[in-house]
Amino acid sequence: MSRLLYRLGSASARRPWRVISVWVLVVGVVAGISFVAGGSLHDNYRLKGTGSQEATDLLKERFPALSGADGRVVIHSDAGKVDQAKVQAAGANMRKLPHVSEVDAVPPSADGRTTMLTVRYDVPVTELTPSTTLDHLKDASTDLKAAGYKVEFGGQVPENVTAPGGVAESVGIVAALVILFLAFGSIVAAGLPLAVALAGLGAGVSGITILAAFTDVANTAPTLAVMVGLGVGIDYALFILTRHREGLAQGLDVPESVGRATATAGQSVIFAGFTVLLALCGLVLSRIPVFITMGFATGLVVAATVASAVTLLPAVLGLAGRRVLRKRDRAPGAVIHADSPRVRKWADNVARRPWAWLLTALILMLTLAAPAIGMRTWPSDASSEPTSNTVRRAYDLIDSAYGPGANAPLIIAADLKKVSPDALPSVGAKLAKTDGVAAVMPPQYAPDRSAAVIVVTPKFGPQDEKVTDLVNRIRADALPDGAEVTGYTAAYVDLSRVLGERLWPVIGVVVATSFVMLMIVFRSLLAPLKAAAMNLLSIGAAYGVLTAIFQWGWGAELLGLPHSVPVSSFILLLMFAVLFGVSMDYEVFLLSRVREEWLRTGDARGSVTTGLGATGRVISSAALIMVAVFLGFALDPGLVIKQMGVGLAVAVALDATLVRLVLVPATMSLLGKANWWLPGWLDRMLPKIDMHGGDPTHQSADKQLTNA
Repeated sequence: MSRLLYRLGSASARRPWRVISVWVLVVGVVAGISFVAGGSLHDNYRLKGTGSQEATDLLKERFPALSGADGRVVIHSDAGKVDQAKVQAAGANMRKLPHVSEVDAVPPSADGRTTMLTVRYDVPVTELTPSTTLDHLKDASTDLKAAGYKVEFGGQVPENVTAPGGVAESVGIVAALVILFLAFGSIVAAGLPLAVALAGLGAGVSGITILAAFTDVANTAPTLAVMVGLGVGIDYALFILTRHREGLAQGLDVPESVGRATATAGQSVIFAGFTVLLALCGLVLSRIPVFITMGFATGLVVAATVASAVTLLPAVLGLAGRRVLRKRDRAPGAVIHADSPRVRKWADNVARRPWAWLLTALILMLTLAAPAIGMRTWPSDASSEPTSNTVRRAYDLIDSAYGPGANAPLIIAADLKKVSPDALPSVGAKLAKTDGVAAVMPPQYAPDRSAAVIVVTPKFGPQDEKVTDLVNRIRADALPDGAEVTGYTAAYVDLSRVLGERLWPVIGVVVATSFVMLMIVFRSLLAPLKAAAMNLLSIGAAYGVLTAIFQWGWGAELLGLPHSVPVSSFILLLMFAVLFGVSMDYEVFLLSRVREEWLRTGDARGSVTTGLGATGRVISSAALIMVAVFLGFALDPGLVIKQMGVGLAVAVALDATLVRLVLVPATMSLLGKANWWLPGWLDRMLPKIDMHGGDPTHQSADKQLTNA
């Protein structure tokens, strides 16, 4: 592969306009297809085999009026009781809206100042356009506002309205440009990685829109894909650019330097990208459609950024010539220092006292990870929104007027082909006596009397920890065979349980496949084992910091949240898949250089110091860029993206500092030659992959250790 990449890189550098033209054409065609034939985003939260999904399917089949989305119009008066005639008139307007199946008027609060209309739709929220649907509700409520009432909107439809994006991406791009300029001292060198990453990003995001025409793609998938793709895309281009600058420093001409950089760093980019793709493919094991599409969508963008790094970047490097260097470095005879003496000195210090550094860093990482032991995962709800949001104001009005449980009623769906209608009164009585239940409504029957629904109001809100026990008690003690509980809260309970059960298989498969791939690439057992352990450690520390910031509330208000919130149920699985792949990026780049030095010199300790000195500056710059990009997404109004941004930023920061600068050199210094040990029989079985351009001088040390 290295020879192919060398020819590709040098040829692209010699004929840059051909490659650039092809890329412009490809991006334009893909964007055009996505505009003409692309699909729309569509969440799919089906949880096969869960009680809440079975109940939802029953309602969809027998009681469609209660199976779709809902919206709540909360009306409040500060100057006396609400006029019910005006409320009924508004309800009549809402019944005429598209997809509205029923509008139920909830009895006024005890003081008569607050009342509510529950608008039910005949399709799930994933088949509606939430922003347009909310606008229709607002238009139907204009007379209520004209009468001086406060009107707020809650429920599934308003809560699924997505705030406009763009701010997070802009912050990340500007921060990346500043960091690149400070690192290279050249506007050209700073702009090239960004331009190449954006080209790959453009092709990948257009590909997501095309993918949405054939399958469900989650609404948050493009944002997650942009977050990851922007970070890794800039990093991939940065690694190749850095190796090219080293080649120029050695006196190579531009095409030769680009070719060698593509053959070495470019091959590392391909394997690093492949590692990210492996980790994202692990989301398939979740068997939850929304996660699977998030993995595929993000993988599509990562693949596009890898392609742009090894094809488009060599072309623009050839076009830029020596302008990727500072002005003073372009002069004949100028000495360019490619490595970092400070990092090399640091690595020497760590290597001299590896146990002290190893234990200190390990204790610090475990301390950061400790809060994760008490992590509570739960999907976000309207109470996590700022008070400027109508769904939060609706939530607060319902809470004060009807009690916290009214914000998330439980729905008992009974199949009357399995449950006798005469048994429903006793079911209602059992539900009313269940600890934690505030109220039980009389049964509502489907038009053909084949199904019934009982609405149960809990005593506590949807984010209260007691709600899980309540759902479990209802299922165990109050429901006969043929009846199940659904509703948002019950679905949340099932989602959290399913994600907890499927997290470990995902972790196992991702770690195992990454281990095998690194073993093949680096011809070692201990190096990939150490890499997996270090990555798991940094991910655990990121989980712990997330718990402290969001669940303990140590930084919730700084991030625009009104109070502490649980860690989103989506975070554990998504963060693991993304972080394991991204962390492996740095491992691949560092180990590639360390192994290159080991094969050249046979000096186990010196190769670690030299490899870290050669890559320390670029890995630090790449990590800073990625942290800046991810922290930009912490400004996103969506809680899942906000938590993902913070968690990824923390993990990358820890990975580039404590892991790469302390734990890796300390452990590799302790292991010595054992870092590269591989049984001879296994070495003969594994496919051969040359990461170093086919230089035969690199083979001697490896052969000596394998034969030992």
